[in-house]
Amino acid sequence: MNKQKHLNLQARILIETMLNEHHSFKSIARELGKDCTTISKEIKAHICFEKTGALGRSFNDCRVAFLHQCSLQKFCQHCAYSNNKPCWTCGRCTSSCISYEKYICPKLSKPPYVCNGCQQRTRCSLEKRLYKASYAQKEYEQVRSESRSGFALSEAELKQLDDVVSPLLKKGQSLHHIAVHHADELMKSERTLYTYTNNGLFTARNIDMPRTIRMRPRKNVSSKLKVDKSCRIGRDFQCFENYMAEHPDVSVRQLDSVEGVKGGAVLLTIHFVEQQLQLAFLRRHNDSPSVLDIFDRLYFELRMDIFIELFPVLLADNGSEFSNPSAIELNAQGNSRTRMFYCNPSAPYQKGSCENNHELIRRIIPKGTDLGRYSQEQIDLMMSHINSYSRKKLGNKSPYEVFEFQYGRKILDAFHLQKIPADEIILSPELLK
Repeated sequence: MNKQKHLNLQARILIETMLNEHHSFKSIARELGKDCTTISKEIKAHICFEKTGALGRSFNDCRVAFLHQCSLQKFCQHCAYSNNKPCWTCGRCTSSCISYEKYICPKLSKPPYVCNGCQQRTRCSLEKRLYKASYAQKEYEQVRSESRSGFALSEAELKQLDDVVSPLLKKGQSLHHIAVHHADELMKSERTLYTYTNNGLFTARNIDMPRTIRMRPRKNVSSKLKVDKSCRIGRDFQCFENYMAEHPDVSVRQLDSVEGVKGGAVLLTIHFVEQQLQLAFLRRHNDSPSVLDIFDRLYFELRMDIFIELFPVLLADNGSEFSNPSAIELNAQGNSRTRMFYCNPSAPYQKGSCENNHELIRRIIPKGTDLGRYSQEQIDLMMSHINSYSRKKLGNKSPYEVFEFQYGRKILDAFHLQKIPADEIILSPELLK
């Protein structure tokens, strides 16, 4: 038995090669000296999705089109120029066709869960799920890097440090002076205290240190540092599934961030899964305090009972901005106001509803756009248009209408959302110009 704990690139190349040759999990595991469940987990954890067509056929994952039961013609502008060919032949109809229904190959629900080695692969126009050694290795290295980043600091330890450092900083004392005279209490080096202060972990900010604002910031210093490296303990996706199994009637709100330019302003999005309603809040920095400020403001504006009803469970990714769950879960008095869980690393599909809704945001604010140029009022206007857009999943109702029916209009007013008439909805960059 191979005693090496982690798979390396050579092992992953062997897995990919043997999958292409139709080998079973057991034979691959035997070759690597691993358990077959290790191979299964490795493949399912690193599936690469490719939207590619087949020989002579464009990509199209619509069930009706795949079964050749679609007879629509000239449904969109592109099809209007074709010679009376069915819409599904162009491969662009899925974004606008009202009959679109995603179809997933039933073979993918069984081992090996990927299209490697499938004899129909070159003739299939559906979305491909592949295991690629290079892609799997890259994802593995990214997860390993994220797991080793951040601060090995609990909430209680952070509060203890803050109670000592912040009052003295605000009195004009330097961190060197504080570190020297409170060494036994802090048990942290001066350099560590500077790092905590510059990343906004303390109540006092670096602007409270007179000399700091005159110094040029160092280059290549990552600001994506986690407040608590142990934040996922008891809050991982398995815990989320267990909690939802015990509380099946509880609603889930999915959290994510939408970035503009690197290091610039970002959006915090809160997605109501059942209603498909999404909120967006502008943040000047992608850090944990900015997320906490938004939830504290919502808690204050909505009142405790409404907040608890609207946000019973939160599901976020592993971004550093969500790494202070205790502060989000508890109010100022230490009482619970919500529950927070995390998706598995590199698994955005576990909150796919939120990710899909971001496509509408990108129609209005394309990738690479500096979000700092917009105000919160403009963001609210954008979300009003998006939430007024009818969805087939909601019976051709808009998220605004469904949410209003369930929770009332006053809450929508508190979210600064308004109903946009159907013919006046704009989902293009022209909206914010």
